[in-house]
Amino acid sequence: MMTNTIRARLWVMMFLQFFIWGGWFVTLGTYLGNIGFTGTQVGNTYLMNNLAAIISPFLVGMIADRFFNSEKVMGVLHLLGALLLFWASGIKDSPGLFIVVLLLYNVCYMPTLALVNTISFNQMEHPNKEFPVIRVLGTVGWIVAGLTITFVLGRFVPSVEATAVPMKMAATVSLLLGLYSFTLPATPPRMKDEDVTVRDILGLKAIKLMKEASFSVFVVCSLLISIPLAFYYAFTNPFLNDIGMTGVVAKQTMGQMSEVIFMVLMPFFFVRLGVKKMLLVGMLAWVLRYALFALGDAGSTVWMLYGALLLHGVCYDFFFVTGQIYVDRKADRDTRASAQGFITLVTYGVGIGLGSVISGVVLDLFTREGVRHWTSFWWVPCIFAGIVAVLFTLVFRDRSADDADAVKAS
Repeated sequence: MMTNTIRARLWVMMFLQFFIWGGWFVTLGTYLGNIGFTGTQVGNTYLMNNLAAIISPFLVGMIADRFFNSEKVMGVLHLLGALLLFWASGIKDSPGLFIVVLLLYNVCYMPTLALVNTISFNQMEHPNKEFPVIRVLGTVGWIVAGLTITFVLGRFVPSVEATAVPMKMAATVSLLLGLYSFTLPATPPRMKDEDVTVRDILGLKAIKLMKEASFSVFVVCSLLISIPLAFYYAFTNPFLNDIGMTGVVAKQTMGQMSEVIFMVLMPFFFVRLGVKKMLLVGMLAWVLRYALFALGDAGSTVWMLYGALLLHGVCYDFFFVTGQIYVDRKADRDTRASAQGFITLVTYGVGIGLGSVISGVVLDLFTREGVRHWTSFWWVPCIFAGIVAVLFTLVFRDRSADDADAVKAS
């Protein structure tokens, strides 16, 4: 039974873990644009996060899971990450160097996303019930990071989102979490005496599921829909700042608040819609979000921008979380973990990685004499997501996912 003391320690860990990510990731595009990065360079910078998502399983699978305690590996990675993020915050005249340093930082940070889960699960008897209570503090940490930038740092630093101050804040908290990690409950390596292959780490055992046509369609559509998603992650903050909205990063936390609400409501929708309709609603939410961005402004139609931000709960929960549940249902016990790793590689690694590069190129195409034409920019991911949604509707055929009654029985 997990004690209240351990639960509190895990809460602090999870809060700090996502405070760090929310502290630098959201405002990075605005800062880079302010120091002269082109759209392509901004997109390539965000790509480093996706490349690290592909690399990180090797660090966890080959090192943390086999040789060292998870809490010690996490401590070392966060301490190294703090140094790299401080270094990156001081680089202004060399985009190439900045991108390389940020890749090294992300290679340190991304494995810790798996490590905090491992540390948490190791303390739980009933993960299905206990883990969500711990994980929600991560979302709270992300929200508090945004509020801190706007309402605390913003009081002392003019146009704080266009400066390196949020990166320095995140680096400081990374240093604190690095030190704190060594005090966490001991989590020995899980696979000390087992042989681990590249096939295991990348989840490639799950490729056999691709023999089923419906699962193949799901994987392809997941990859394609992840491409326009990158437009949001890299360029929402610069867009809202460009058109004159104030306190942008705090207002963007409305998306995480929405995510929490819809996570709670998901069981209600599951039994009424089923997996296929849930996935489709998630895709259409991205279409609507980008249309609202294209049509809205900071004046009389600002409600469209707020609506687009609040759609994050539907966009993320209905597609990504529902997709994870679908994968879990399709895989057998022996390939379940492999299947989840595979779909994560497809979406966060390949899909959003491609989107990071493409979004930067698209922004440069719609930039004339230093002026970014945001309306044209947002119509690109809107139309792309719409095409994927139509493709998914026409081609995806899985009776178990199409029938809401199947969810009730599962």
